[in-house]
Amino acid sequence: ITATGRISSTEPNLQNIPVRDEEGRKIRKAFNPSNDLLLSVDYSQIELRLLAHISKSEDLIEAFVNGEDIHTKVAADIFNKDMSEVTKIERRPAKAVIFGIVYGISGFGLGENIGVSPKEAKKFIEKYYELYPGVKQYMDMIKSDAYDCGYVRTLFNRKRVIDELNNSNYMVRMSGERIALNTPIQGTSADIIKKAMVLIYKEFKKNKLKSKMLVQVHDELVFDCYKDEFDTVKEIVKNTMENVVKLNVPLNVEIEHGTDWYQAK
Repeated sequence: ITATGRISSTEPNLQNIPVRDEEGRKIRKAFNPSNDLLLSVDYSQIELRLLAHISKSEDLIEAFVNGEDIHTKVAADIFNKDMSEVTKIERRPAKAVIFGIVYGISGFGLGENIGVSPKEAKKFIEKYYELYPGVKQYMDMIKSDAYDCGYVRTLFNRKRVIDELNNSNYMVRMSGERIALNTPIQGTSADIIKKAMVLIYKEFKKNKLKSKMLVQVHDELVFDCYKDEFDTVKEIVKNTMENVVKLNVPLNVEIEHGTDWYQAK
């Protein structure tokens, strides 16, 4: 039911099983494989990689191609220091700015997220645009096109109509702008993982594997594996997910496994 094309689930809502704090993560111990192992394969920062690709921002593309930690890289640029000198405290607002940009966040919203004044948060956003002009140009262009056409498309040409842009209420229109900014990125991410799922299923069938793909959770796929098939499954999944589409930046996955979902995440 998600408008971006992502999967949603209920009873239980597997998309929202906690992962960030240790107490919440323990819930994942209740999820066990029918066979021997659970394999979790997660796209690494796919939305930021798509932002780099779609916006054609040379600096962001270069950072991903060189395998740099994008949050540390942005923090180093914002605070005008070497990457090796960036502290965790400096990395946090940089990370919030990057993700906020993807979702069209305001200075007020960013300030609330990182505990600074809206004015100071606005400076972070402006500095980011200054450092990565390609991102700002993309955002201005996509909003302008959305107002002209009334819709946006993902890289795979899937269309989303945005009625909010025609609303007389300013706040509703701003919501429409955020949808316009985010849909090509989050929607393309959803398209990519679905395409990967179809190809993985075909490869499993071709190789007569008994292991199964269980669930998609955002940018993660979870598999129920037999031990004797584990290496084959891992190789198929990694190769398929990382090569399902050709972008200006590499698509990387992070792989974990265990005897329950807690160990595998």
